Parts: sequence; C-alpha cells; structure tokens
Amino acid sequence: MLRLQAPLADRYTNATAGELDEWIQAAKSQLGSRLLILGHHYQRDEVIKWADARGDSFKLARFAADNADATDIVFCGVHFMAESADVLTGAHQRVVLPDLNAGCSMADMADIDQVEDCWESLGDVIDTGRLVPITYMNSSAALKAFVGRHGGAVCTSSNARAVLQWALARGDKVLFFPDQHLGRNTGYDMGFHEADMRVWDPRRDLGGLEERDVKDATFLLWKGHCSVHQRFRPEHVAAFRAEHPDGDVIVHPECAHDVVEIADRVGSTERILEWVDAAPAGSVIGVGTEIHMVQRMAREHSDKAIVSLDPLVCPCSTMFRIDGPHLAWCLESLVRGEVVNQIVVDPATAEWARVALQRMLDIT
Repeated sequence: MLRLQAPLADRYTNATAGELDEWIQAAKSQLGSRLLILGHHYQRDEVIKWADARGDSFKLARFAADNADATDIVFCGVHFMAESADVLTGAHQRVVLPDLNAGCSMADMADIDQVEDCWESLGDVIDTGRLVPITYMNSSAALKAFVGRHGGAVCTSSNARAVLQWALARGDKVLFFPDQHLGRNTGYDMGFHEADMRVWDPRRDLGGLEERDVKDATFLLWKGHCSVHQRFRPEHVAAFRAEHPDGDVIVHPECAHDVVEIADRVGSTERILEWVDAAPAGSVIGVGTEIHMVQRMAREHSDKAIVSLDPLVCPCSTMFRIDGPHLAWCLESLVRGEVVNQIVVDPATAEWARVALQRMLDIT
C-alpha cells in the first residue's frame, strides 16, 4: 500500500539524541494528560522509553479506548495498529502515526480488492454460506470490516485456536488471512493435518488451486507471511541446542511450522514476555521473534541469558521507521495545534470492523 510521508525538516534530522529527548520531554509536559503515547514491543529503544503503555497491537488499542481522557493518541507502531486504535477509540480521540511509511508487509499482502475477488471466485465453486472468513489482527481495517460483514471474526496470535474452533462450529471451511503460518500452526494444534489445508495464492486464478482442492480443504490459508518470523529456520534451533543443550526455545506462531514443531514453547509476544519473566534465574532462552524485543528482554532480565535464534538479527524494518525525529516532530506539531498523520477509518468500515472485533471478544 502506497503511503507518502513528507520529509522532516533539517531541525529534526540533524538533531542530536539529547536535543530530541529535550524536545520530546517538553512536548509531553505541555500536552499533559491529553497525550497518550503507545509503544509496540518491537519499537526501538529511543522510542519505547517515551511510551505510556507497551504492548501488542490489540492490547494498546484497547488501552487507548479505556483511557478516554486522552484526546491525542500517538501510536508508535504500524499503520494497521493505528487503524485499530481509531476504530476502538471515541469520536473525541484522534490517532496519530509518527511516520506514514510505517506499514506492515504482512498486512499489505492481502488487500480488500484481492480478498473480495477471492470470495467471488470461491463462490463459483462452493457455498460461501458455509465458509467463515477469519482475519488476523495484523490486517487493515477494510479486511476486518470484510469479515464483519460476512459473518467472520478477527483473531490474535493468542486466541486464534478459540476463534477457529468457533468458525468451524458455524461452517465447514475457514478462509484465513493474511498469515498462512499462524493459520497452519493453529490448525495443527487443533488436530488437523496438511491434507486439510490449501494455500490460496491471490496472484493466480482460483488461488492456484483446482476445484477439488477448494472442496476438500478445511483451511484455505492466504499466501502471506511475516518478513521477520519467516527468517527463523530449524537450523537456527539446532545451532542453539548444540550450544545450549539445557536451553529453552520459544518462538512466535508466525514462524513456519517446521520451526514451531521443534520449539519448546510457542506463543504471542505477550506470552513470550510472560514466559521469560517467569523463567528461573540462570535460564538460557533462545527466542524466535523481533530483535528489539529480544534485546530488551535480555537487558531487563540480566539474571538470564536471552538470545535471538537468528544470528543475523531480524528487525521489523517497517516498525523501525518510527524514530526519535518523527516522534519529536509529531509531538511538537500537536503542541502547535497541528494534527499531522492522523489515521482515520471511515464510519462504515469502522462499524463493521468493530463487529468483527466484538465477535472475537465474545468468543474469548
């Protein structure tokens, strides 16, 4: 998805770290309780230190909605996260994304036109009245609204199993997007097998499938992935175990199935944090998730050895776009009464997206 972020003035790009900190602190003080800065776990340290709340995307969006006194929500994350916050917050609240170029490659792998074309194509082969669409939280508001209109729901990496069980109690098949790996790993966890799954390639006629494939499959998995989590490979796990025979391997369910099946634990960002917190002193833990989060856990748990499974490091390049200069710029703009980079979801889309999100909350 094309988004255009105007270049920052030299004042910000040439500023020292100390100057940026001074400007951000001054702006926060001036804005007071009307300001709420949200920081996703994958943010760089120069940004996360200013966050009033840390969390995954849905946790932060709900935090904003629950803090109605804050009118200016600065979401240090990516575009779909800011959209979710706009959907859930009140009309008096406005959501700002410090850099419009902070998108999500996974979310962009499924757009509304592709999904609508997919649904129409499937309707020529099967009864879509028995097909339940489920979208991962890492998707645009338009896709959340699509599943809302078509009887489906949103899921997170922590509640995907419950949502998919709900879906299969309502229909015969699930269309799961945009991350094939979360769908596949959850399907296996539910007792299904590869024979029950097919990958839908939106760039090919009928998703690159035969009609028989569509009819036989229980899970139609969108051909999408996380550019960070797909980097982790079984050989990374093997190398960690060779060096640390008594160590534990924890990975995110966006990793490929061949990695998930040999990990000791598989969980969302919040679950990974909980497991690391609870691990005894002296533990050695290899983690398969974004490097800023891994490094932060290592610093905050100095009594444990916490390392990334990927020796070449794996930053989320789009999340990395949010930095000190952009944060200082958007905060100082708010001080001047200028609202920059406001993320607004149109009312019709927001209404149906809320329906899909509420279904998820009702399920879990």
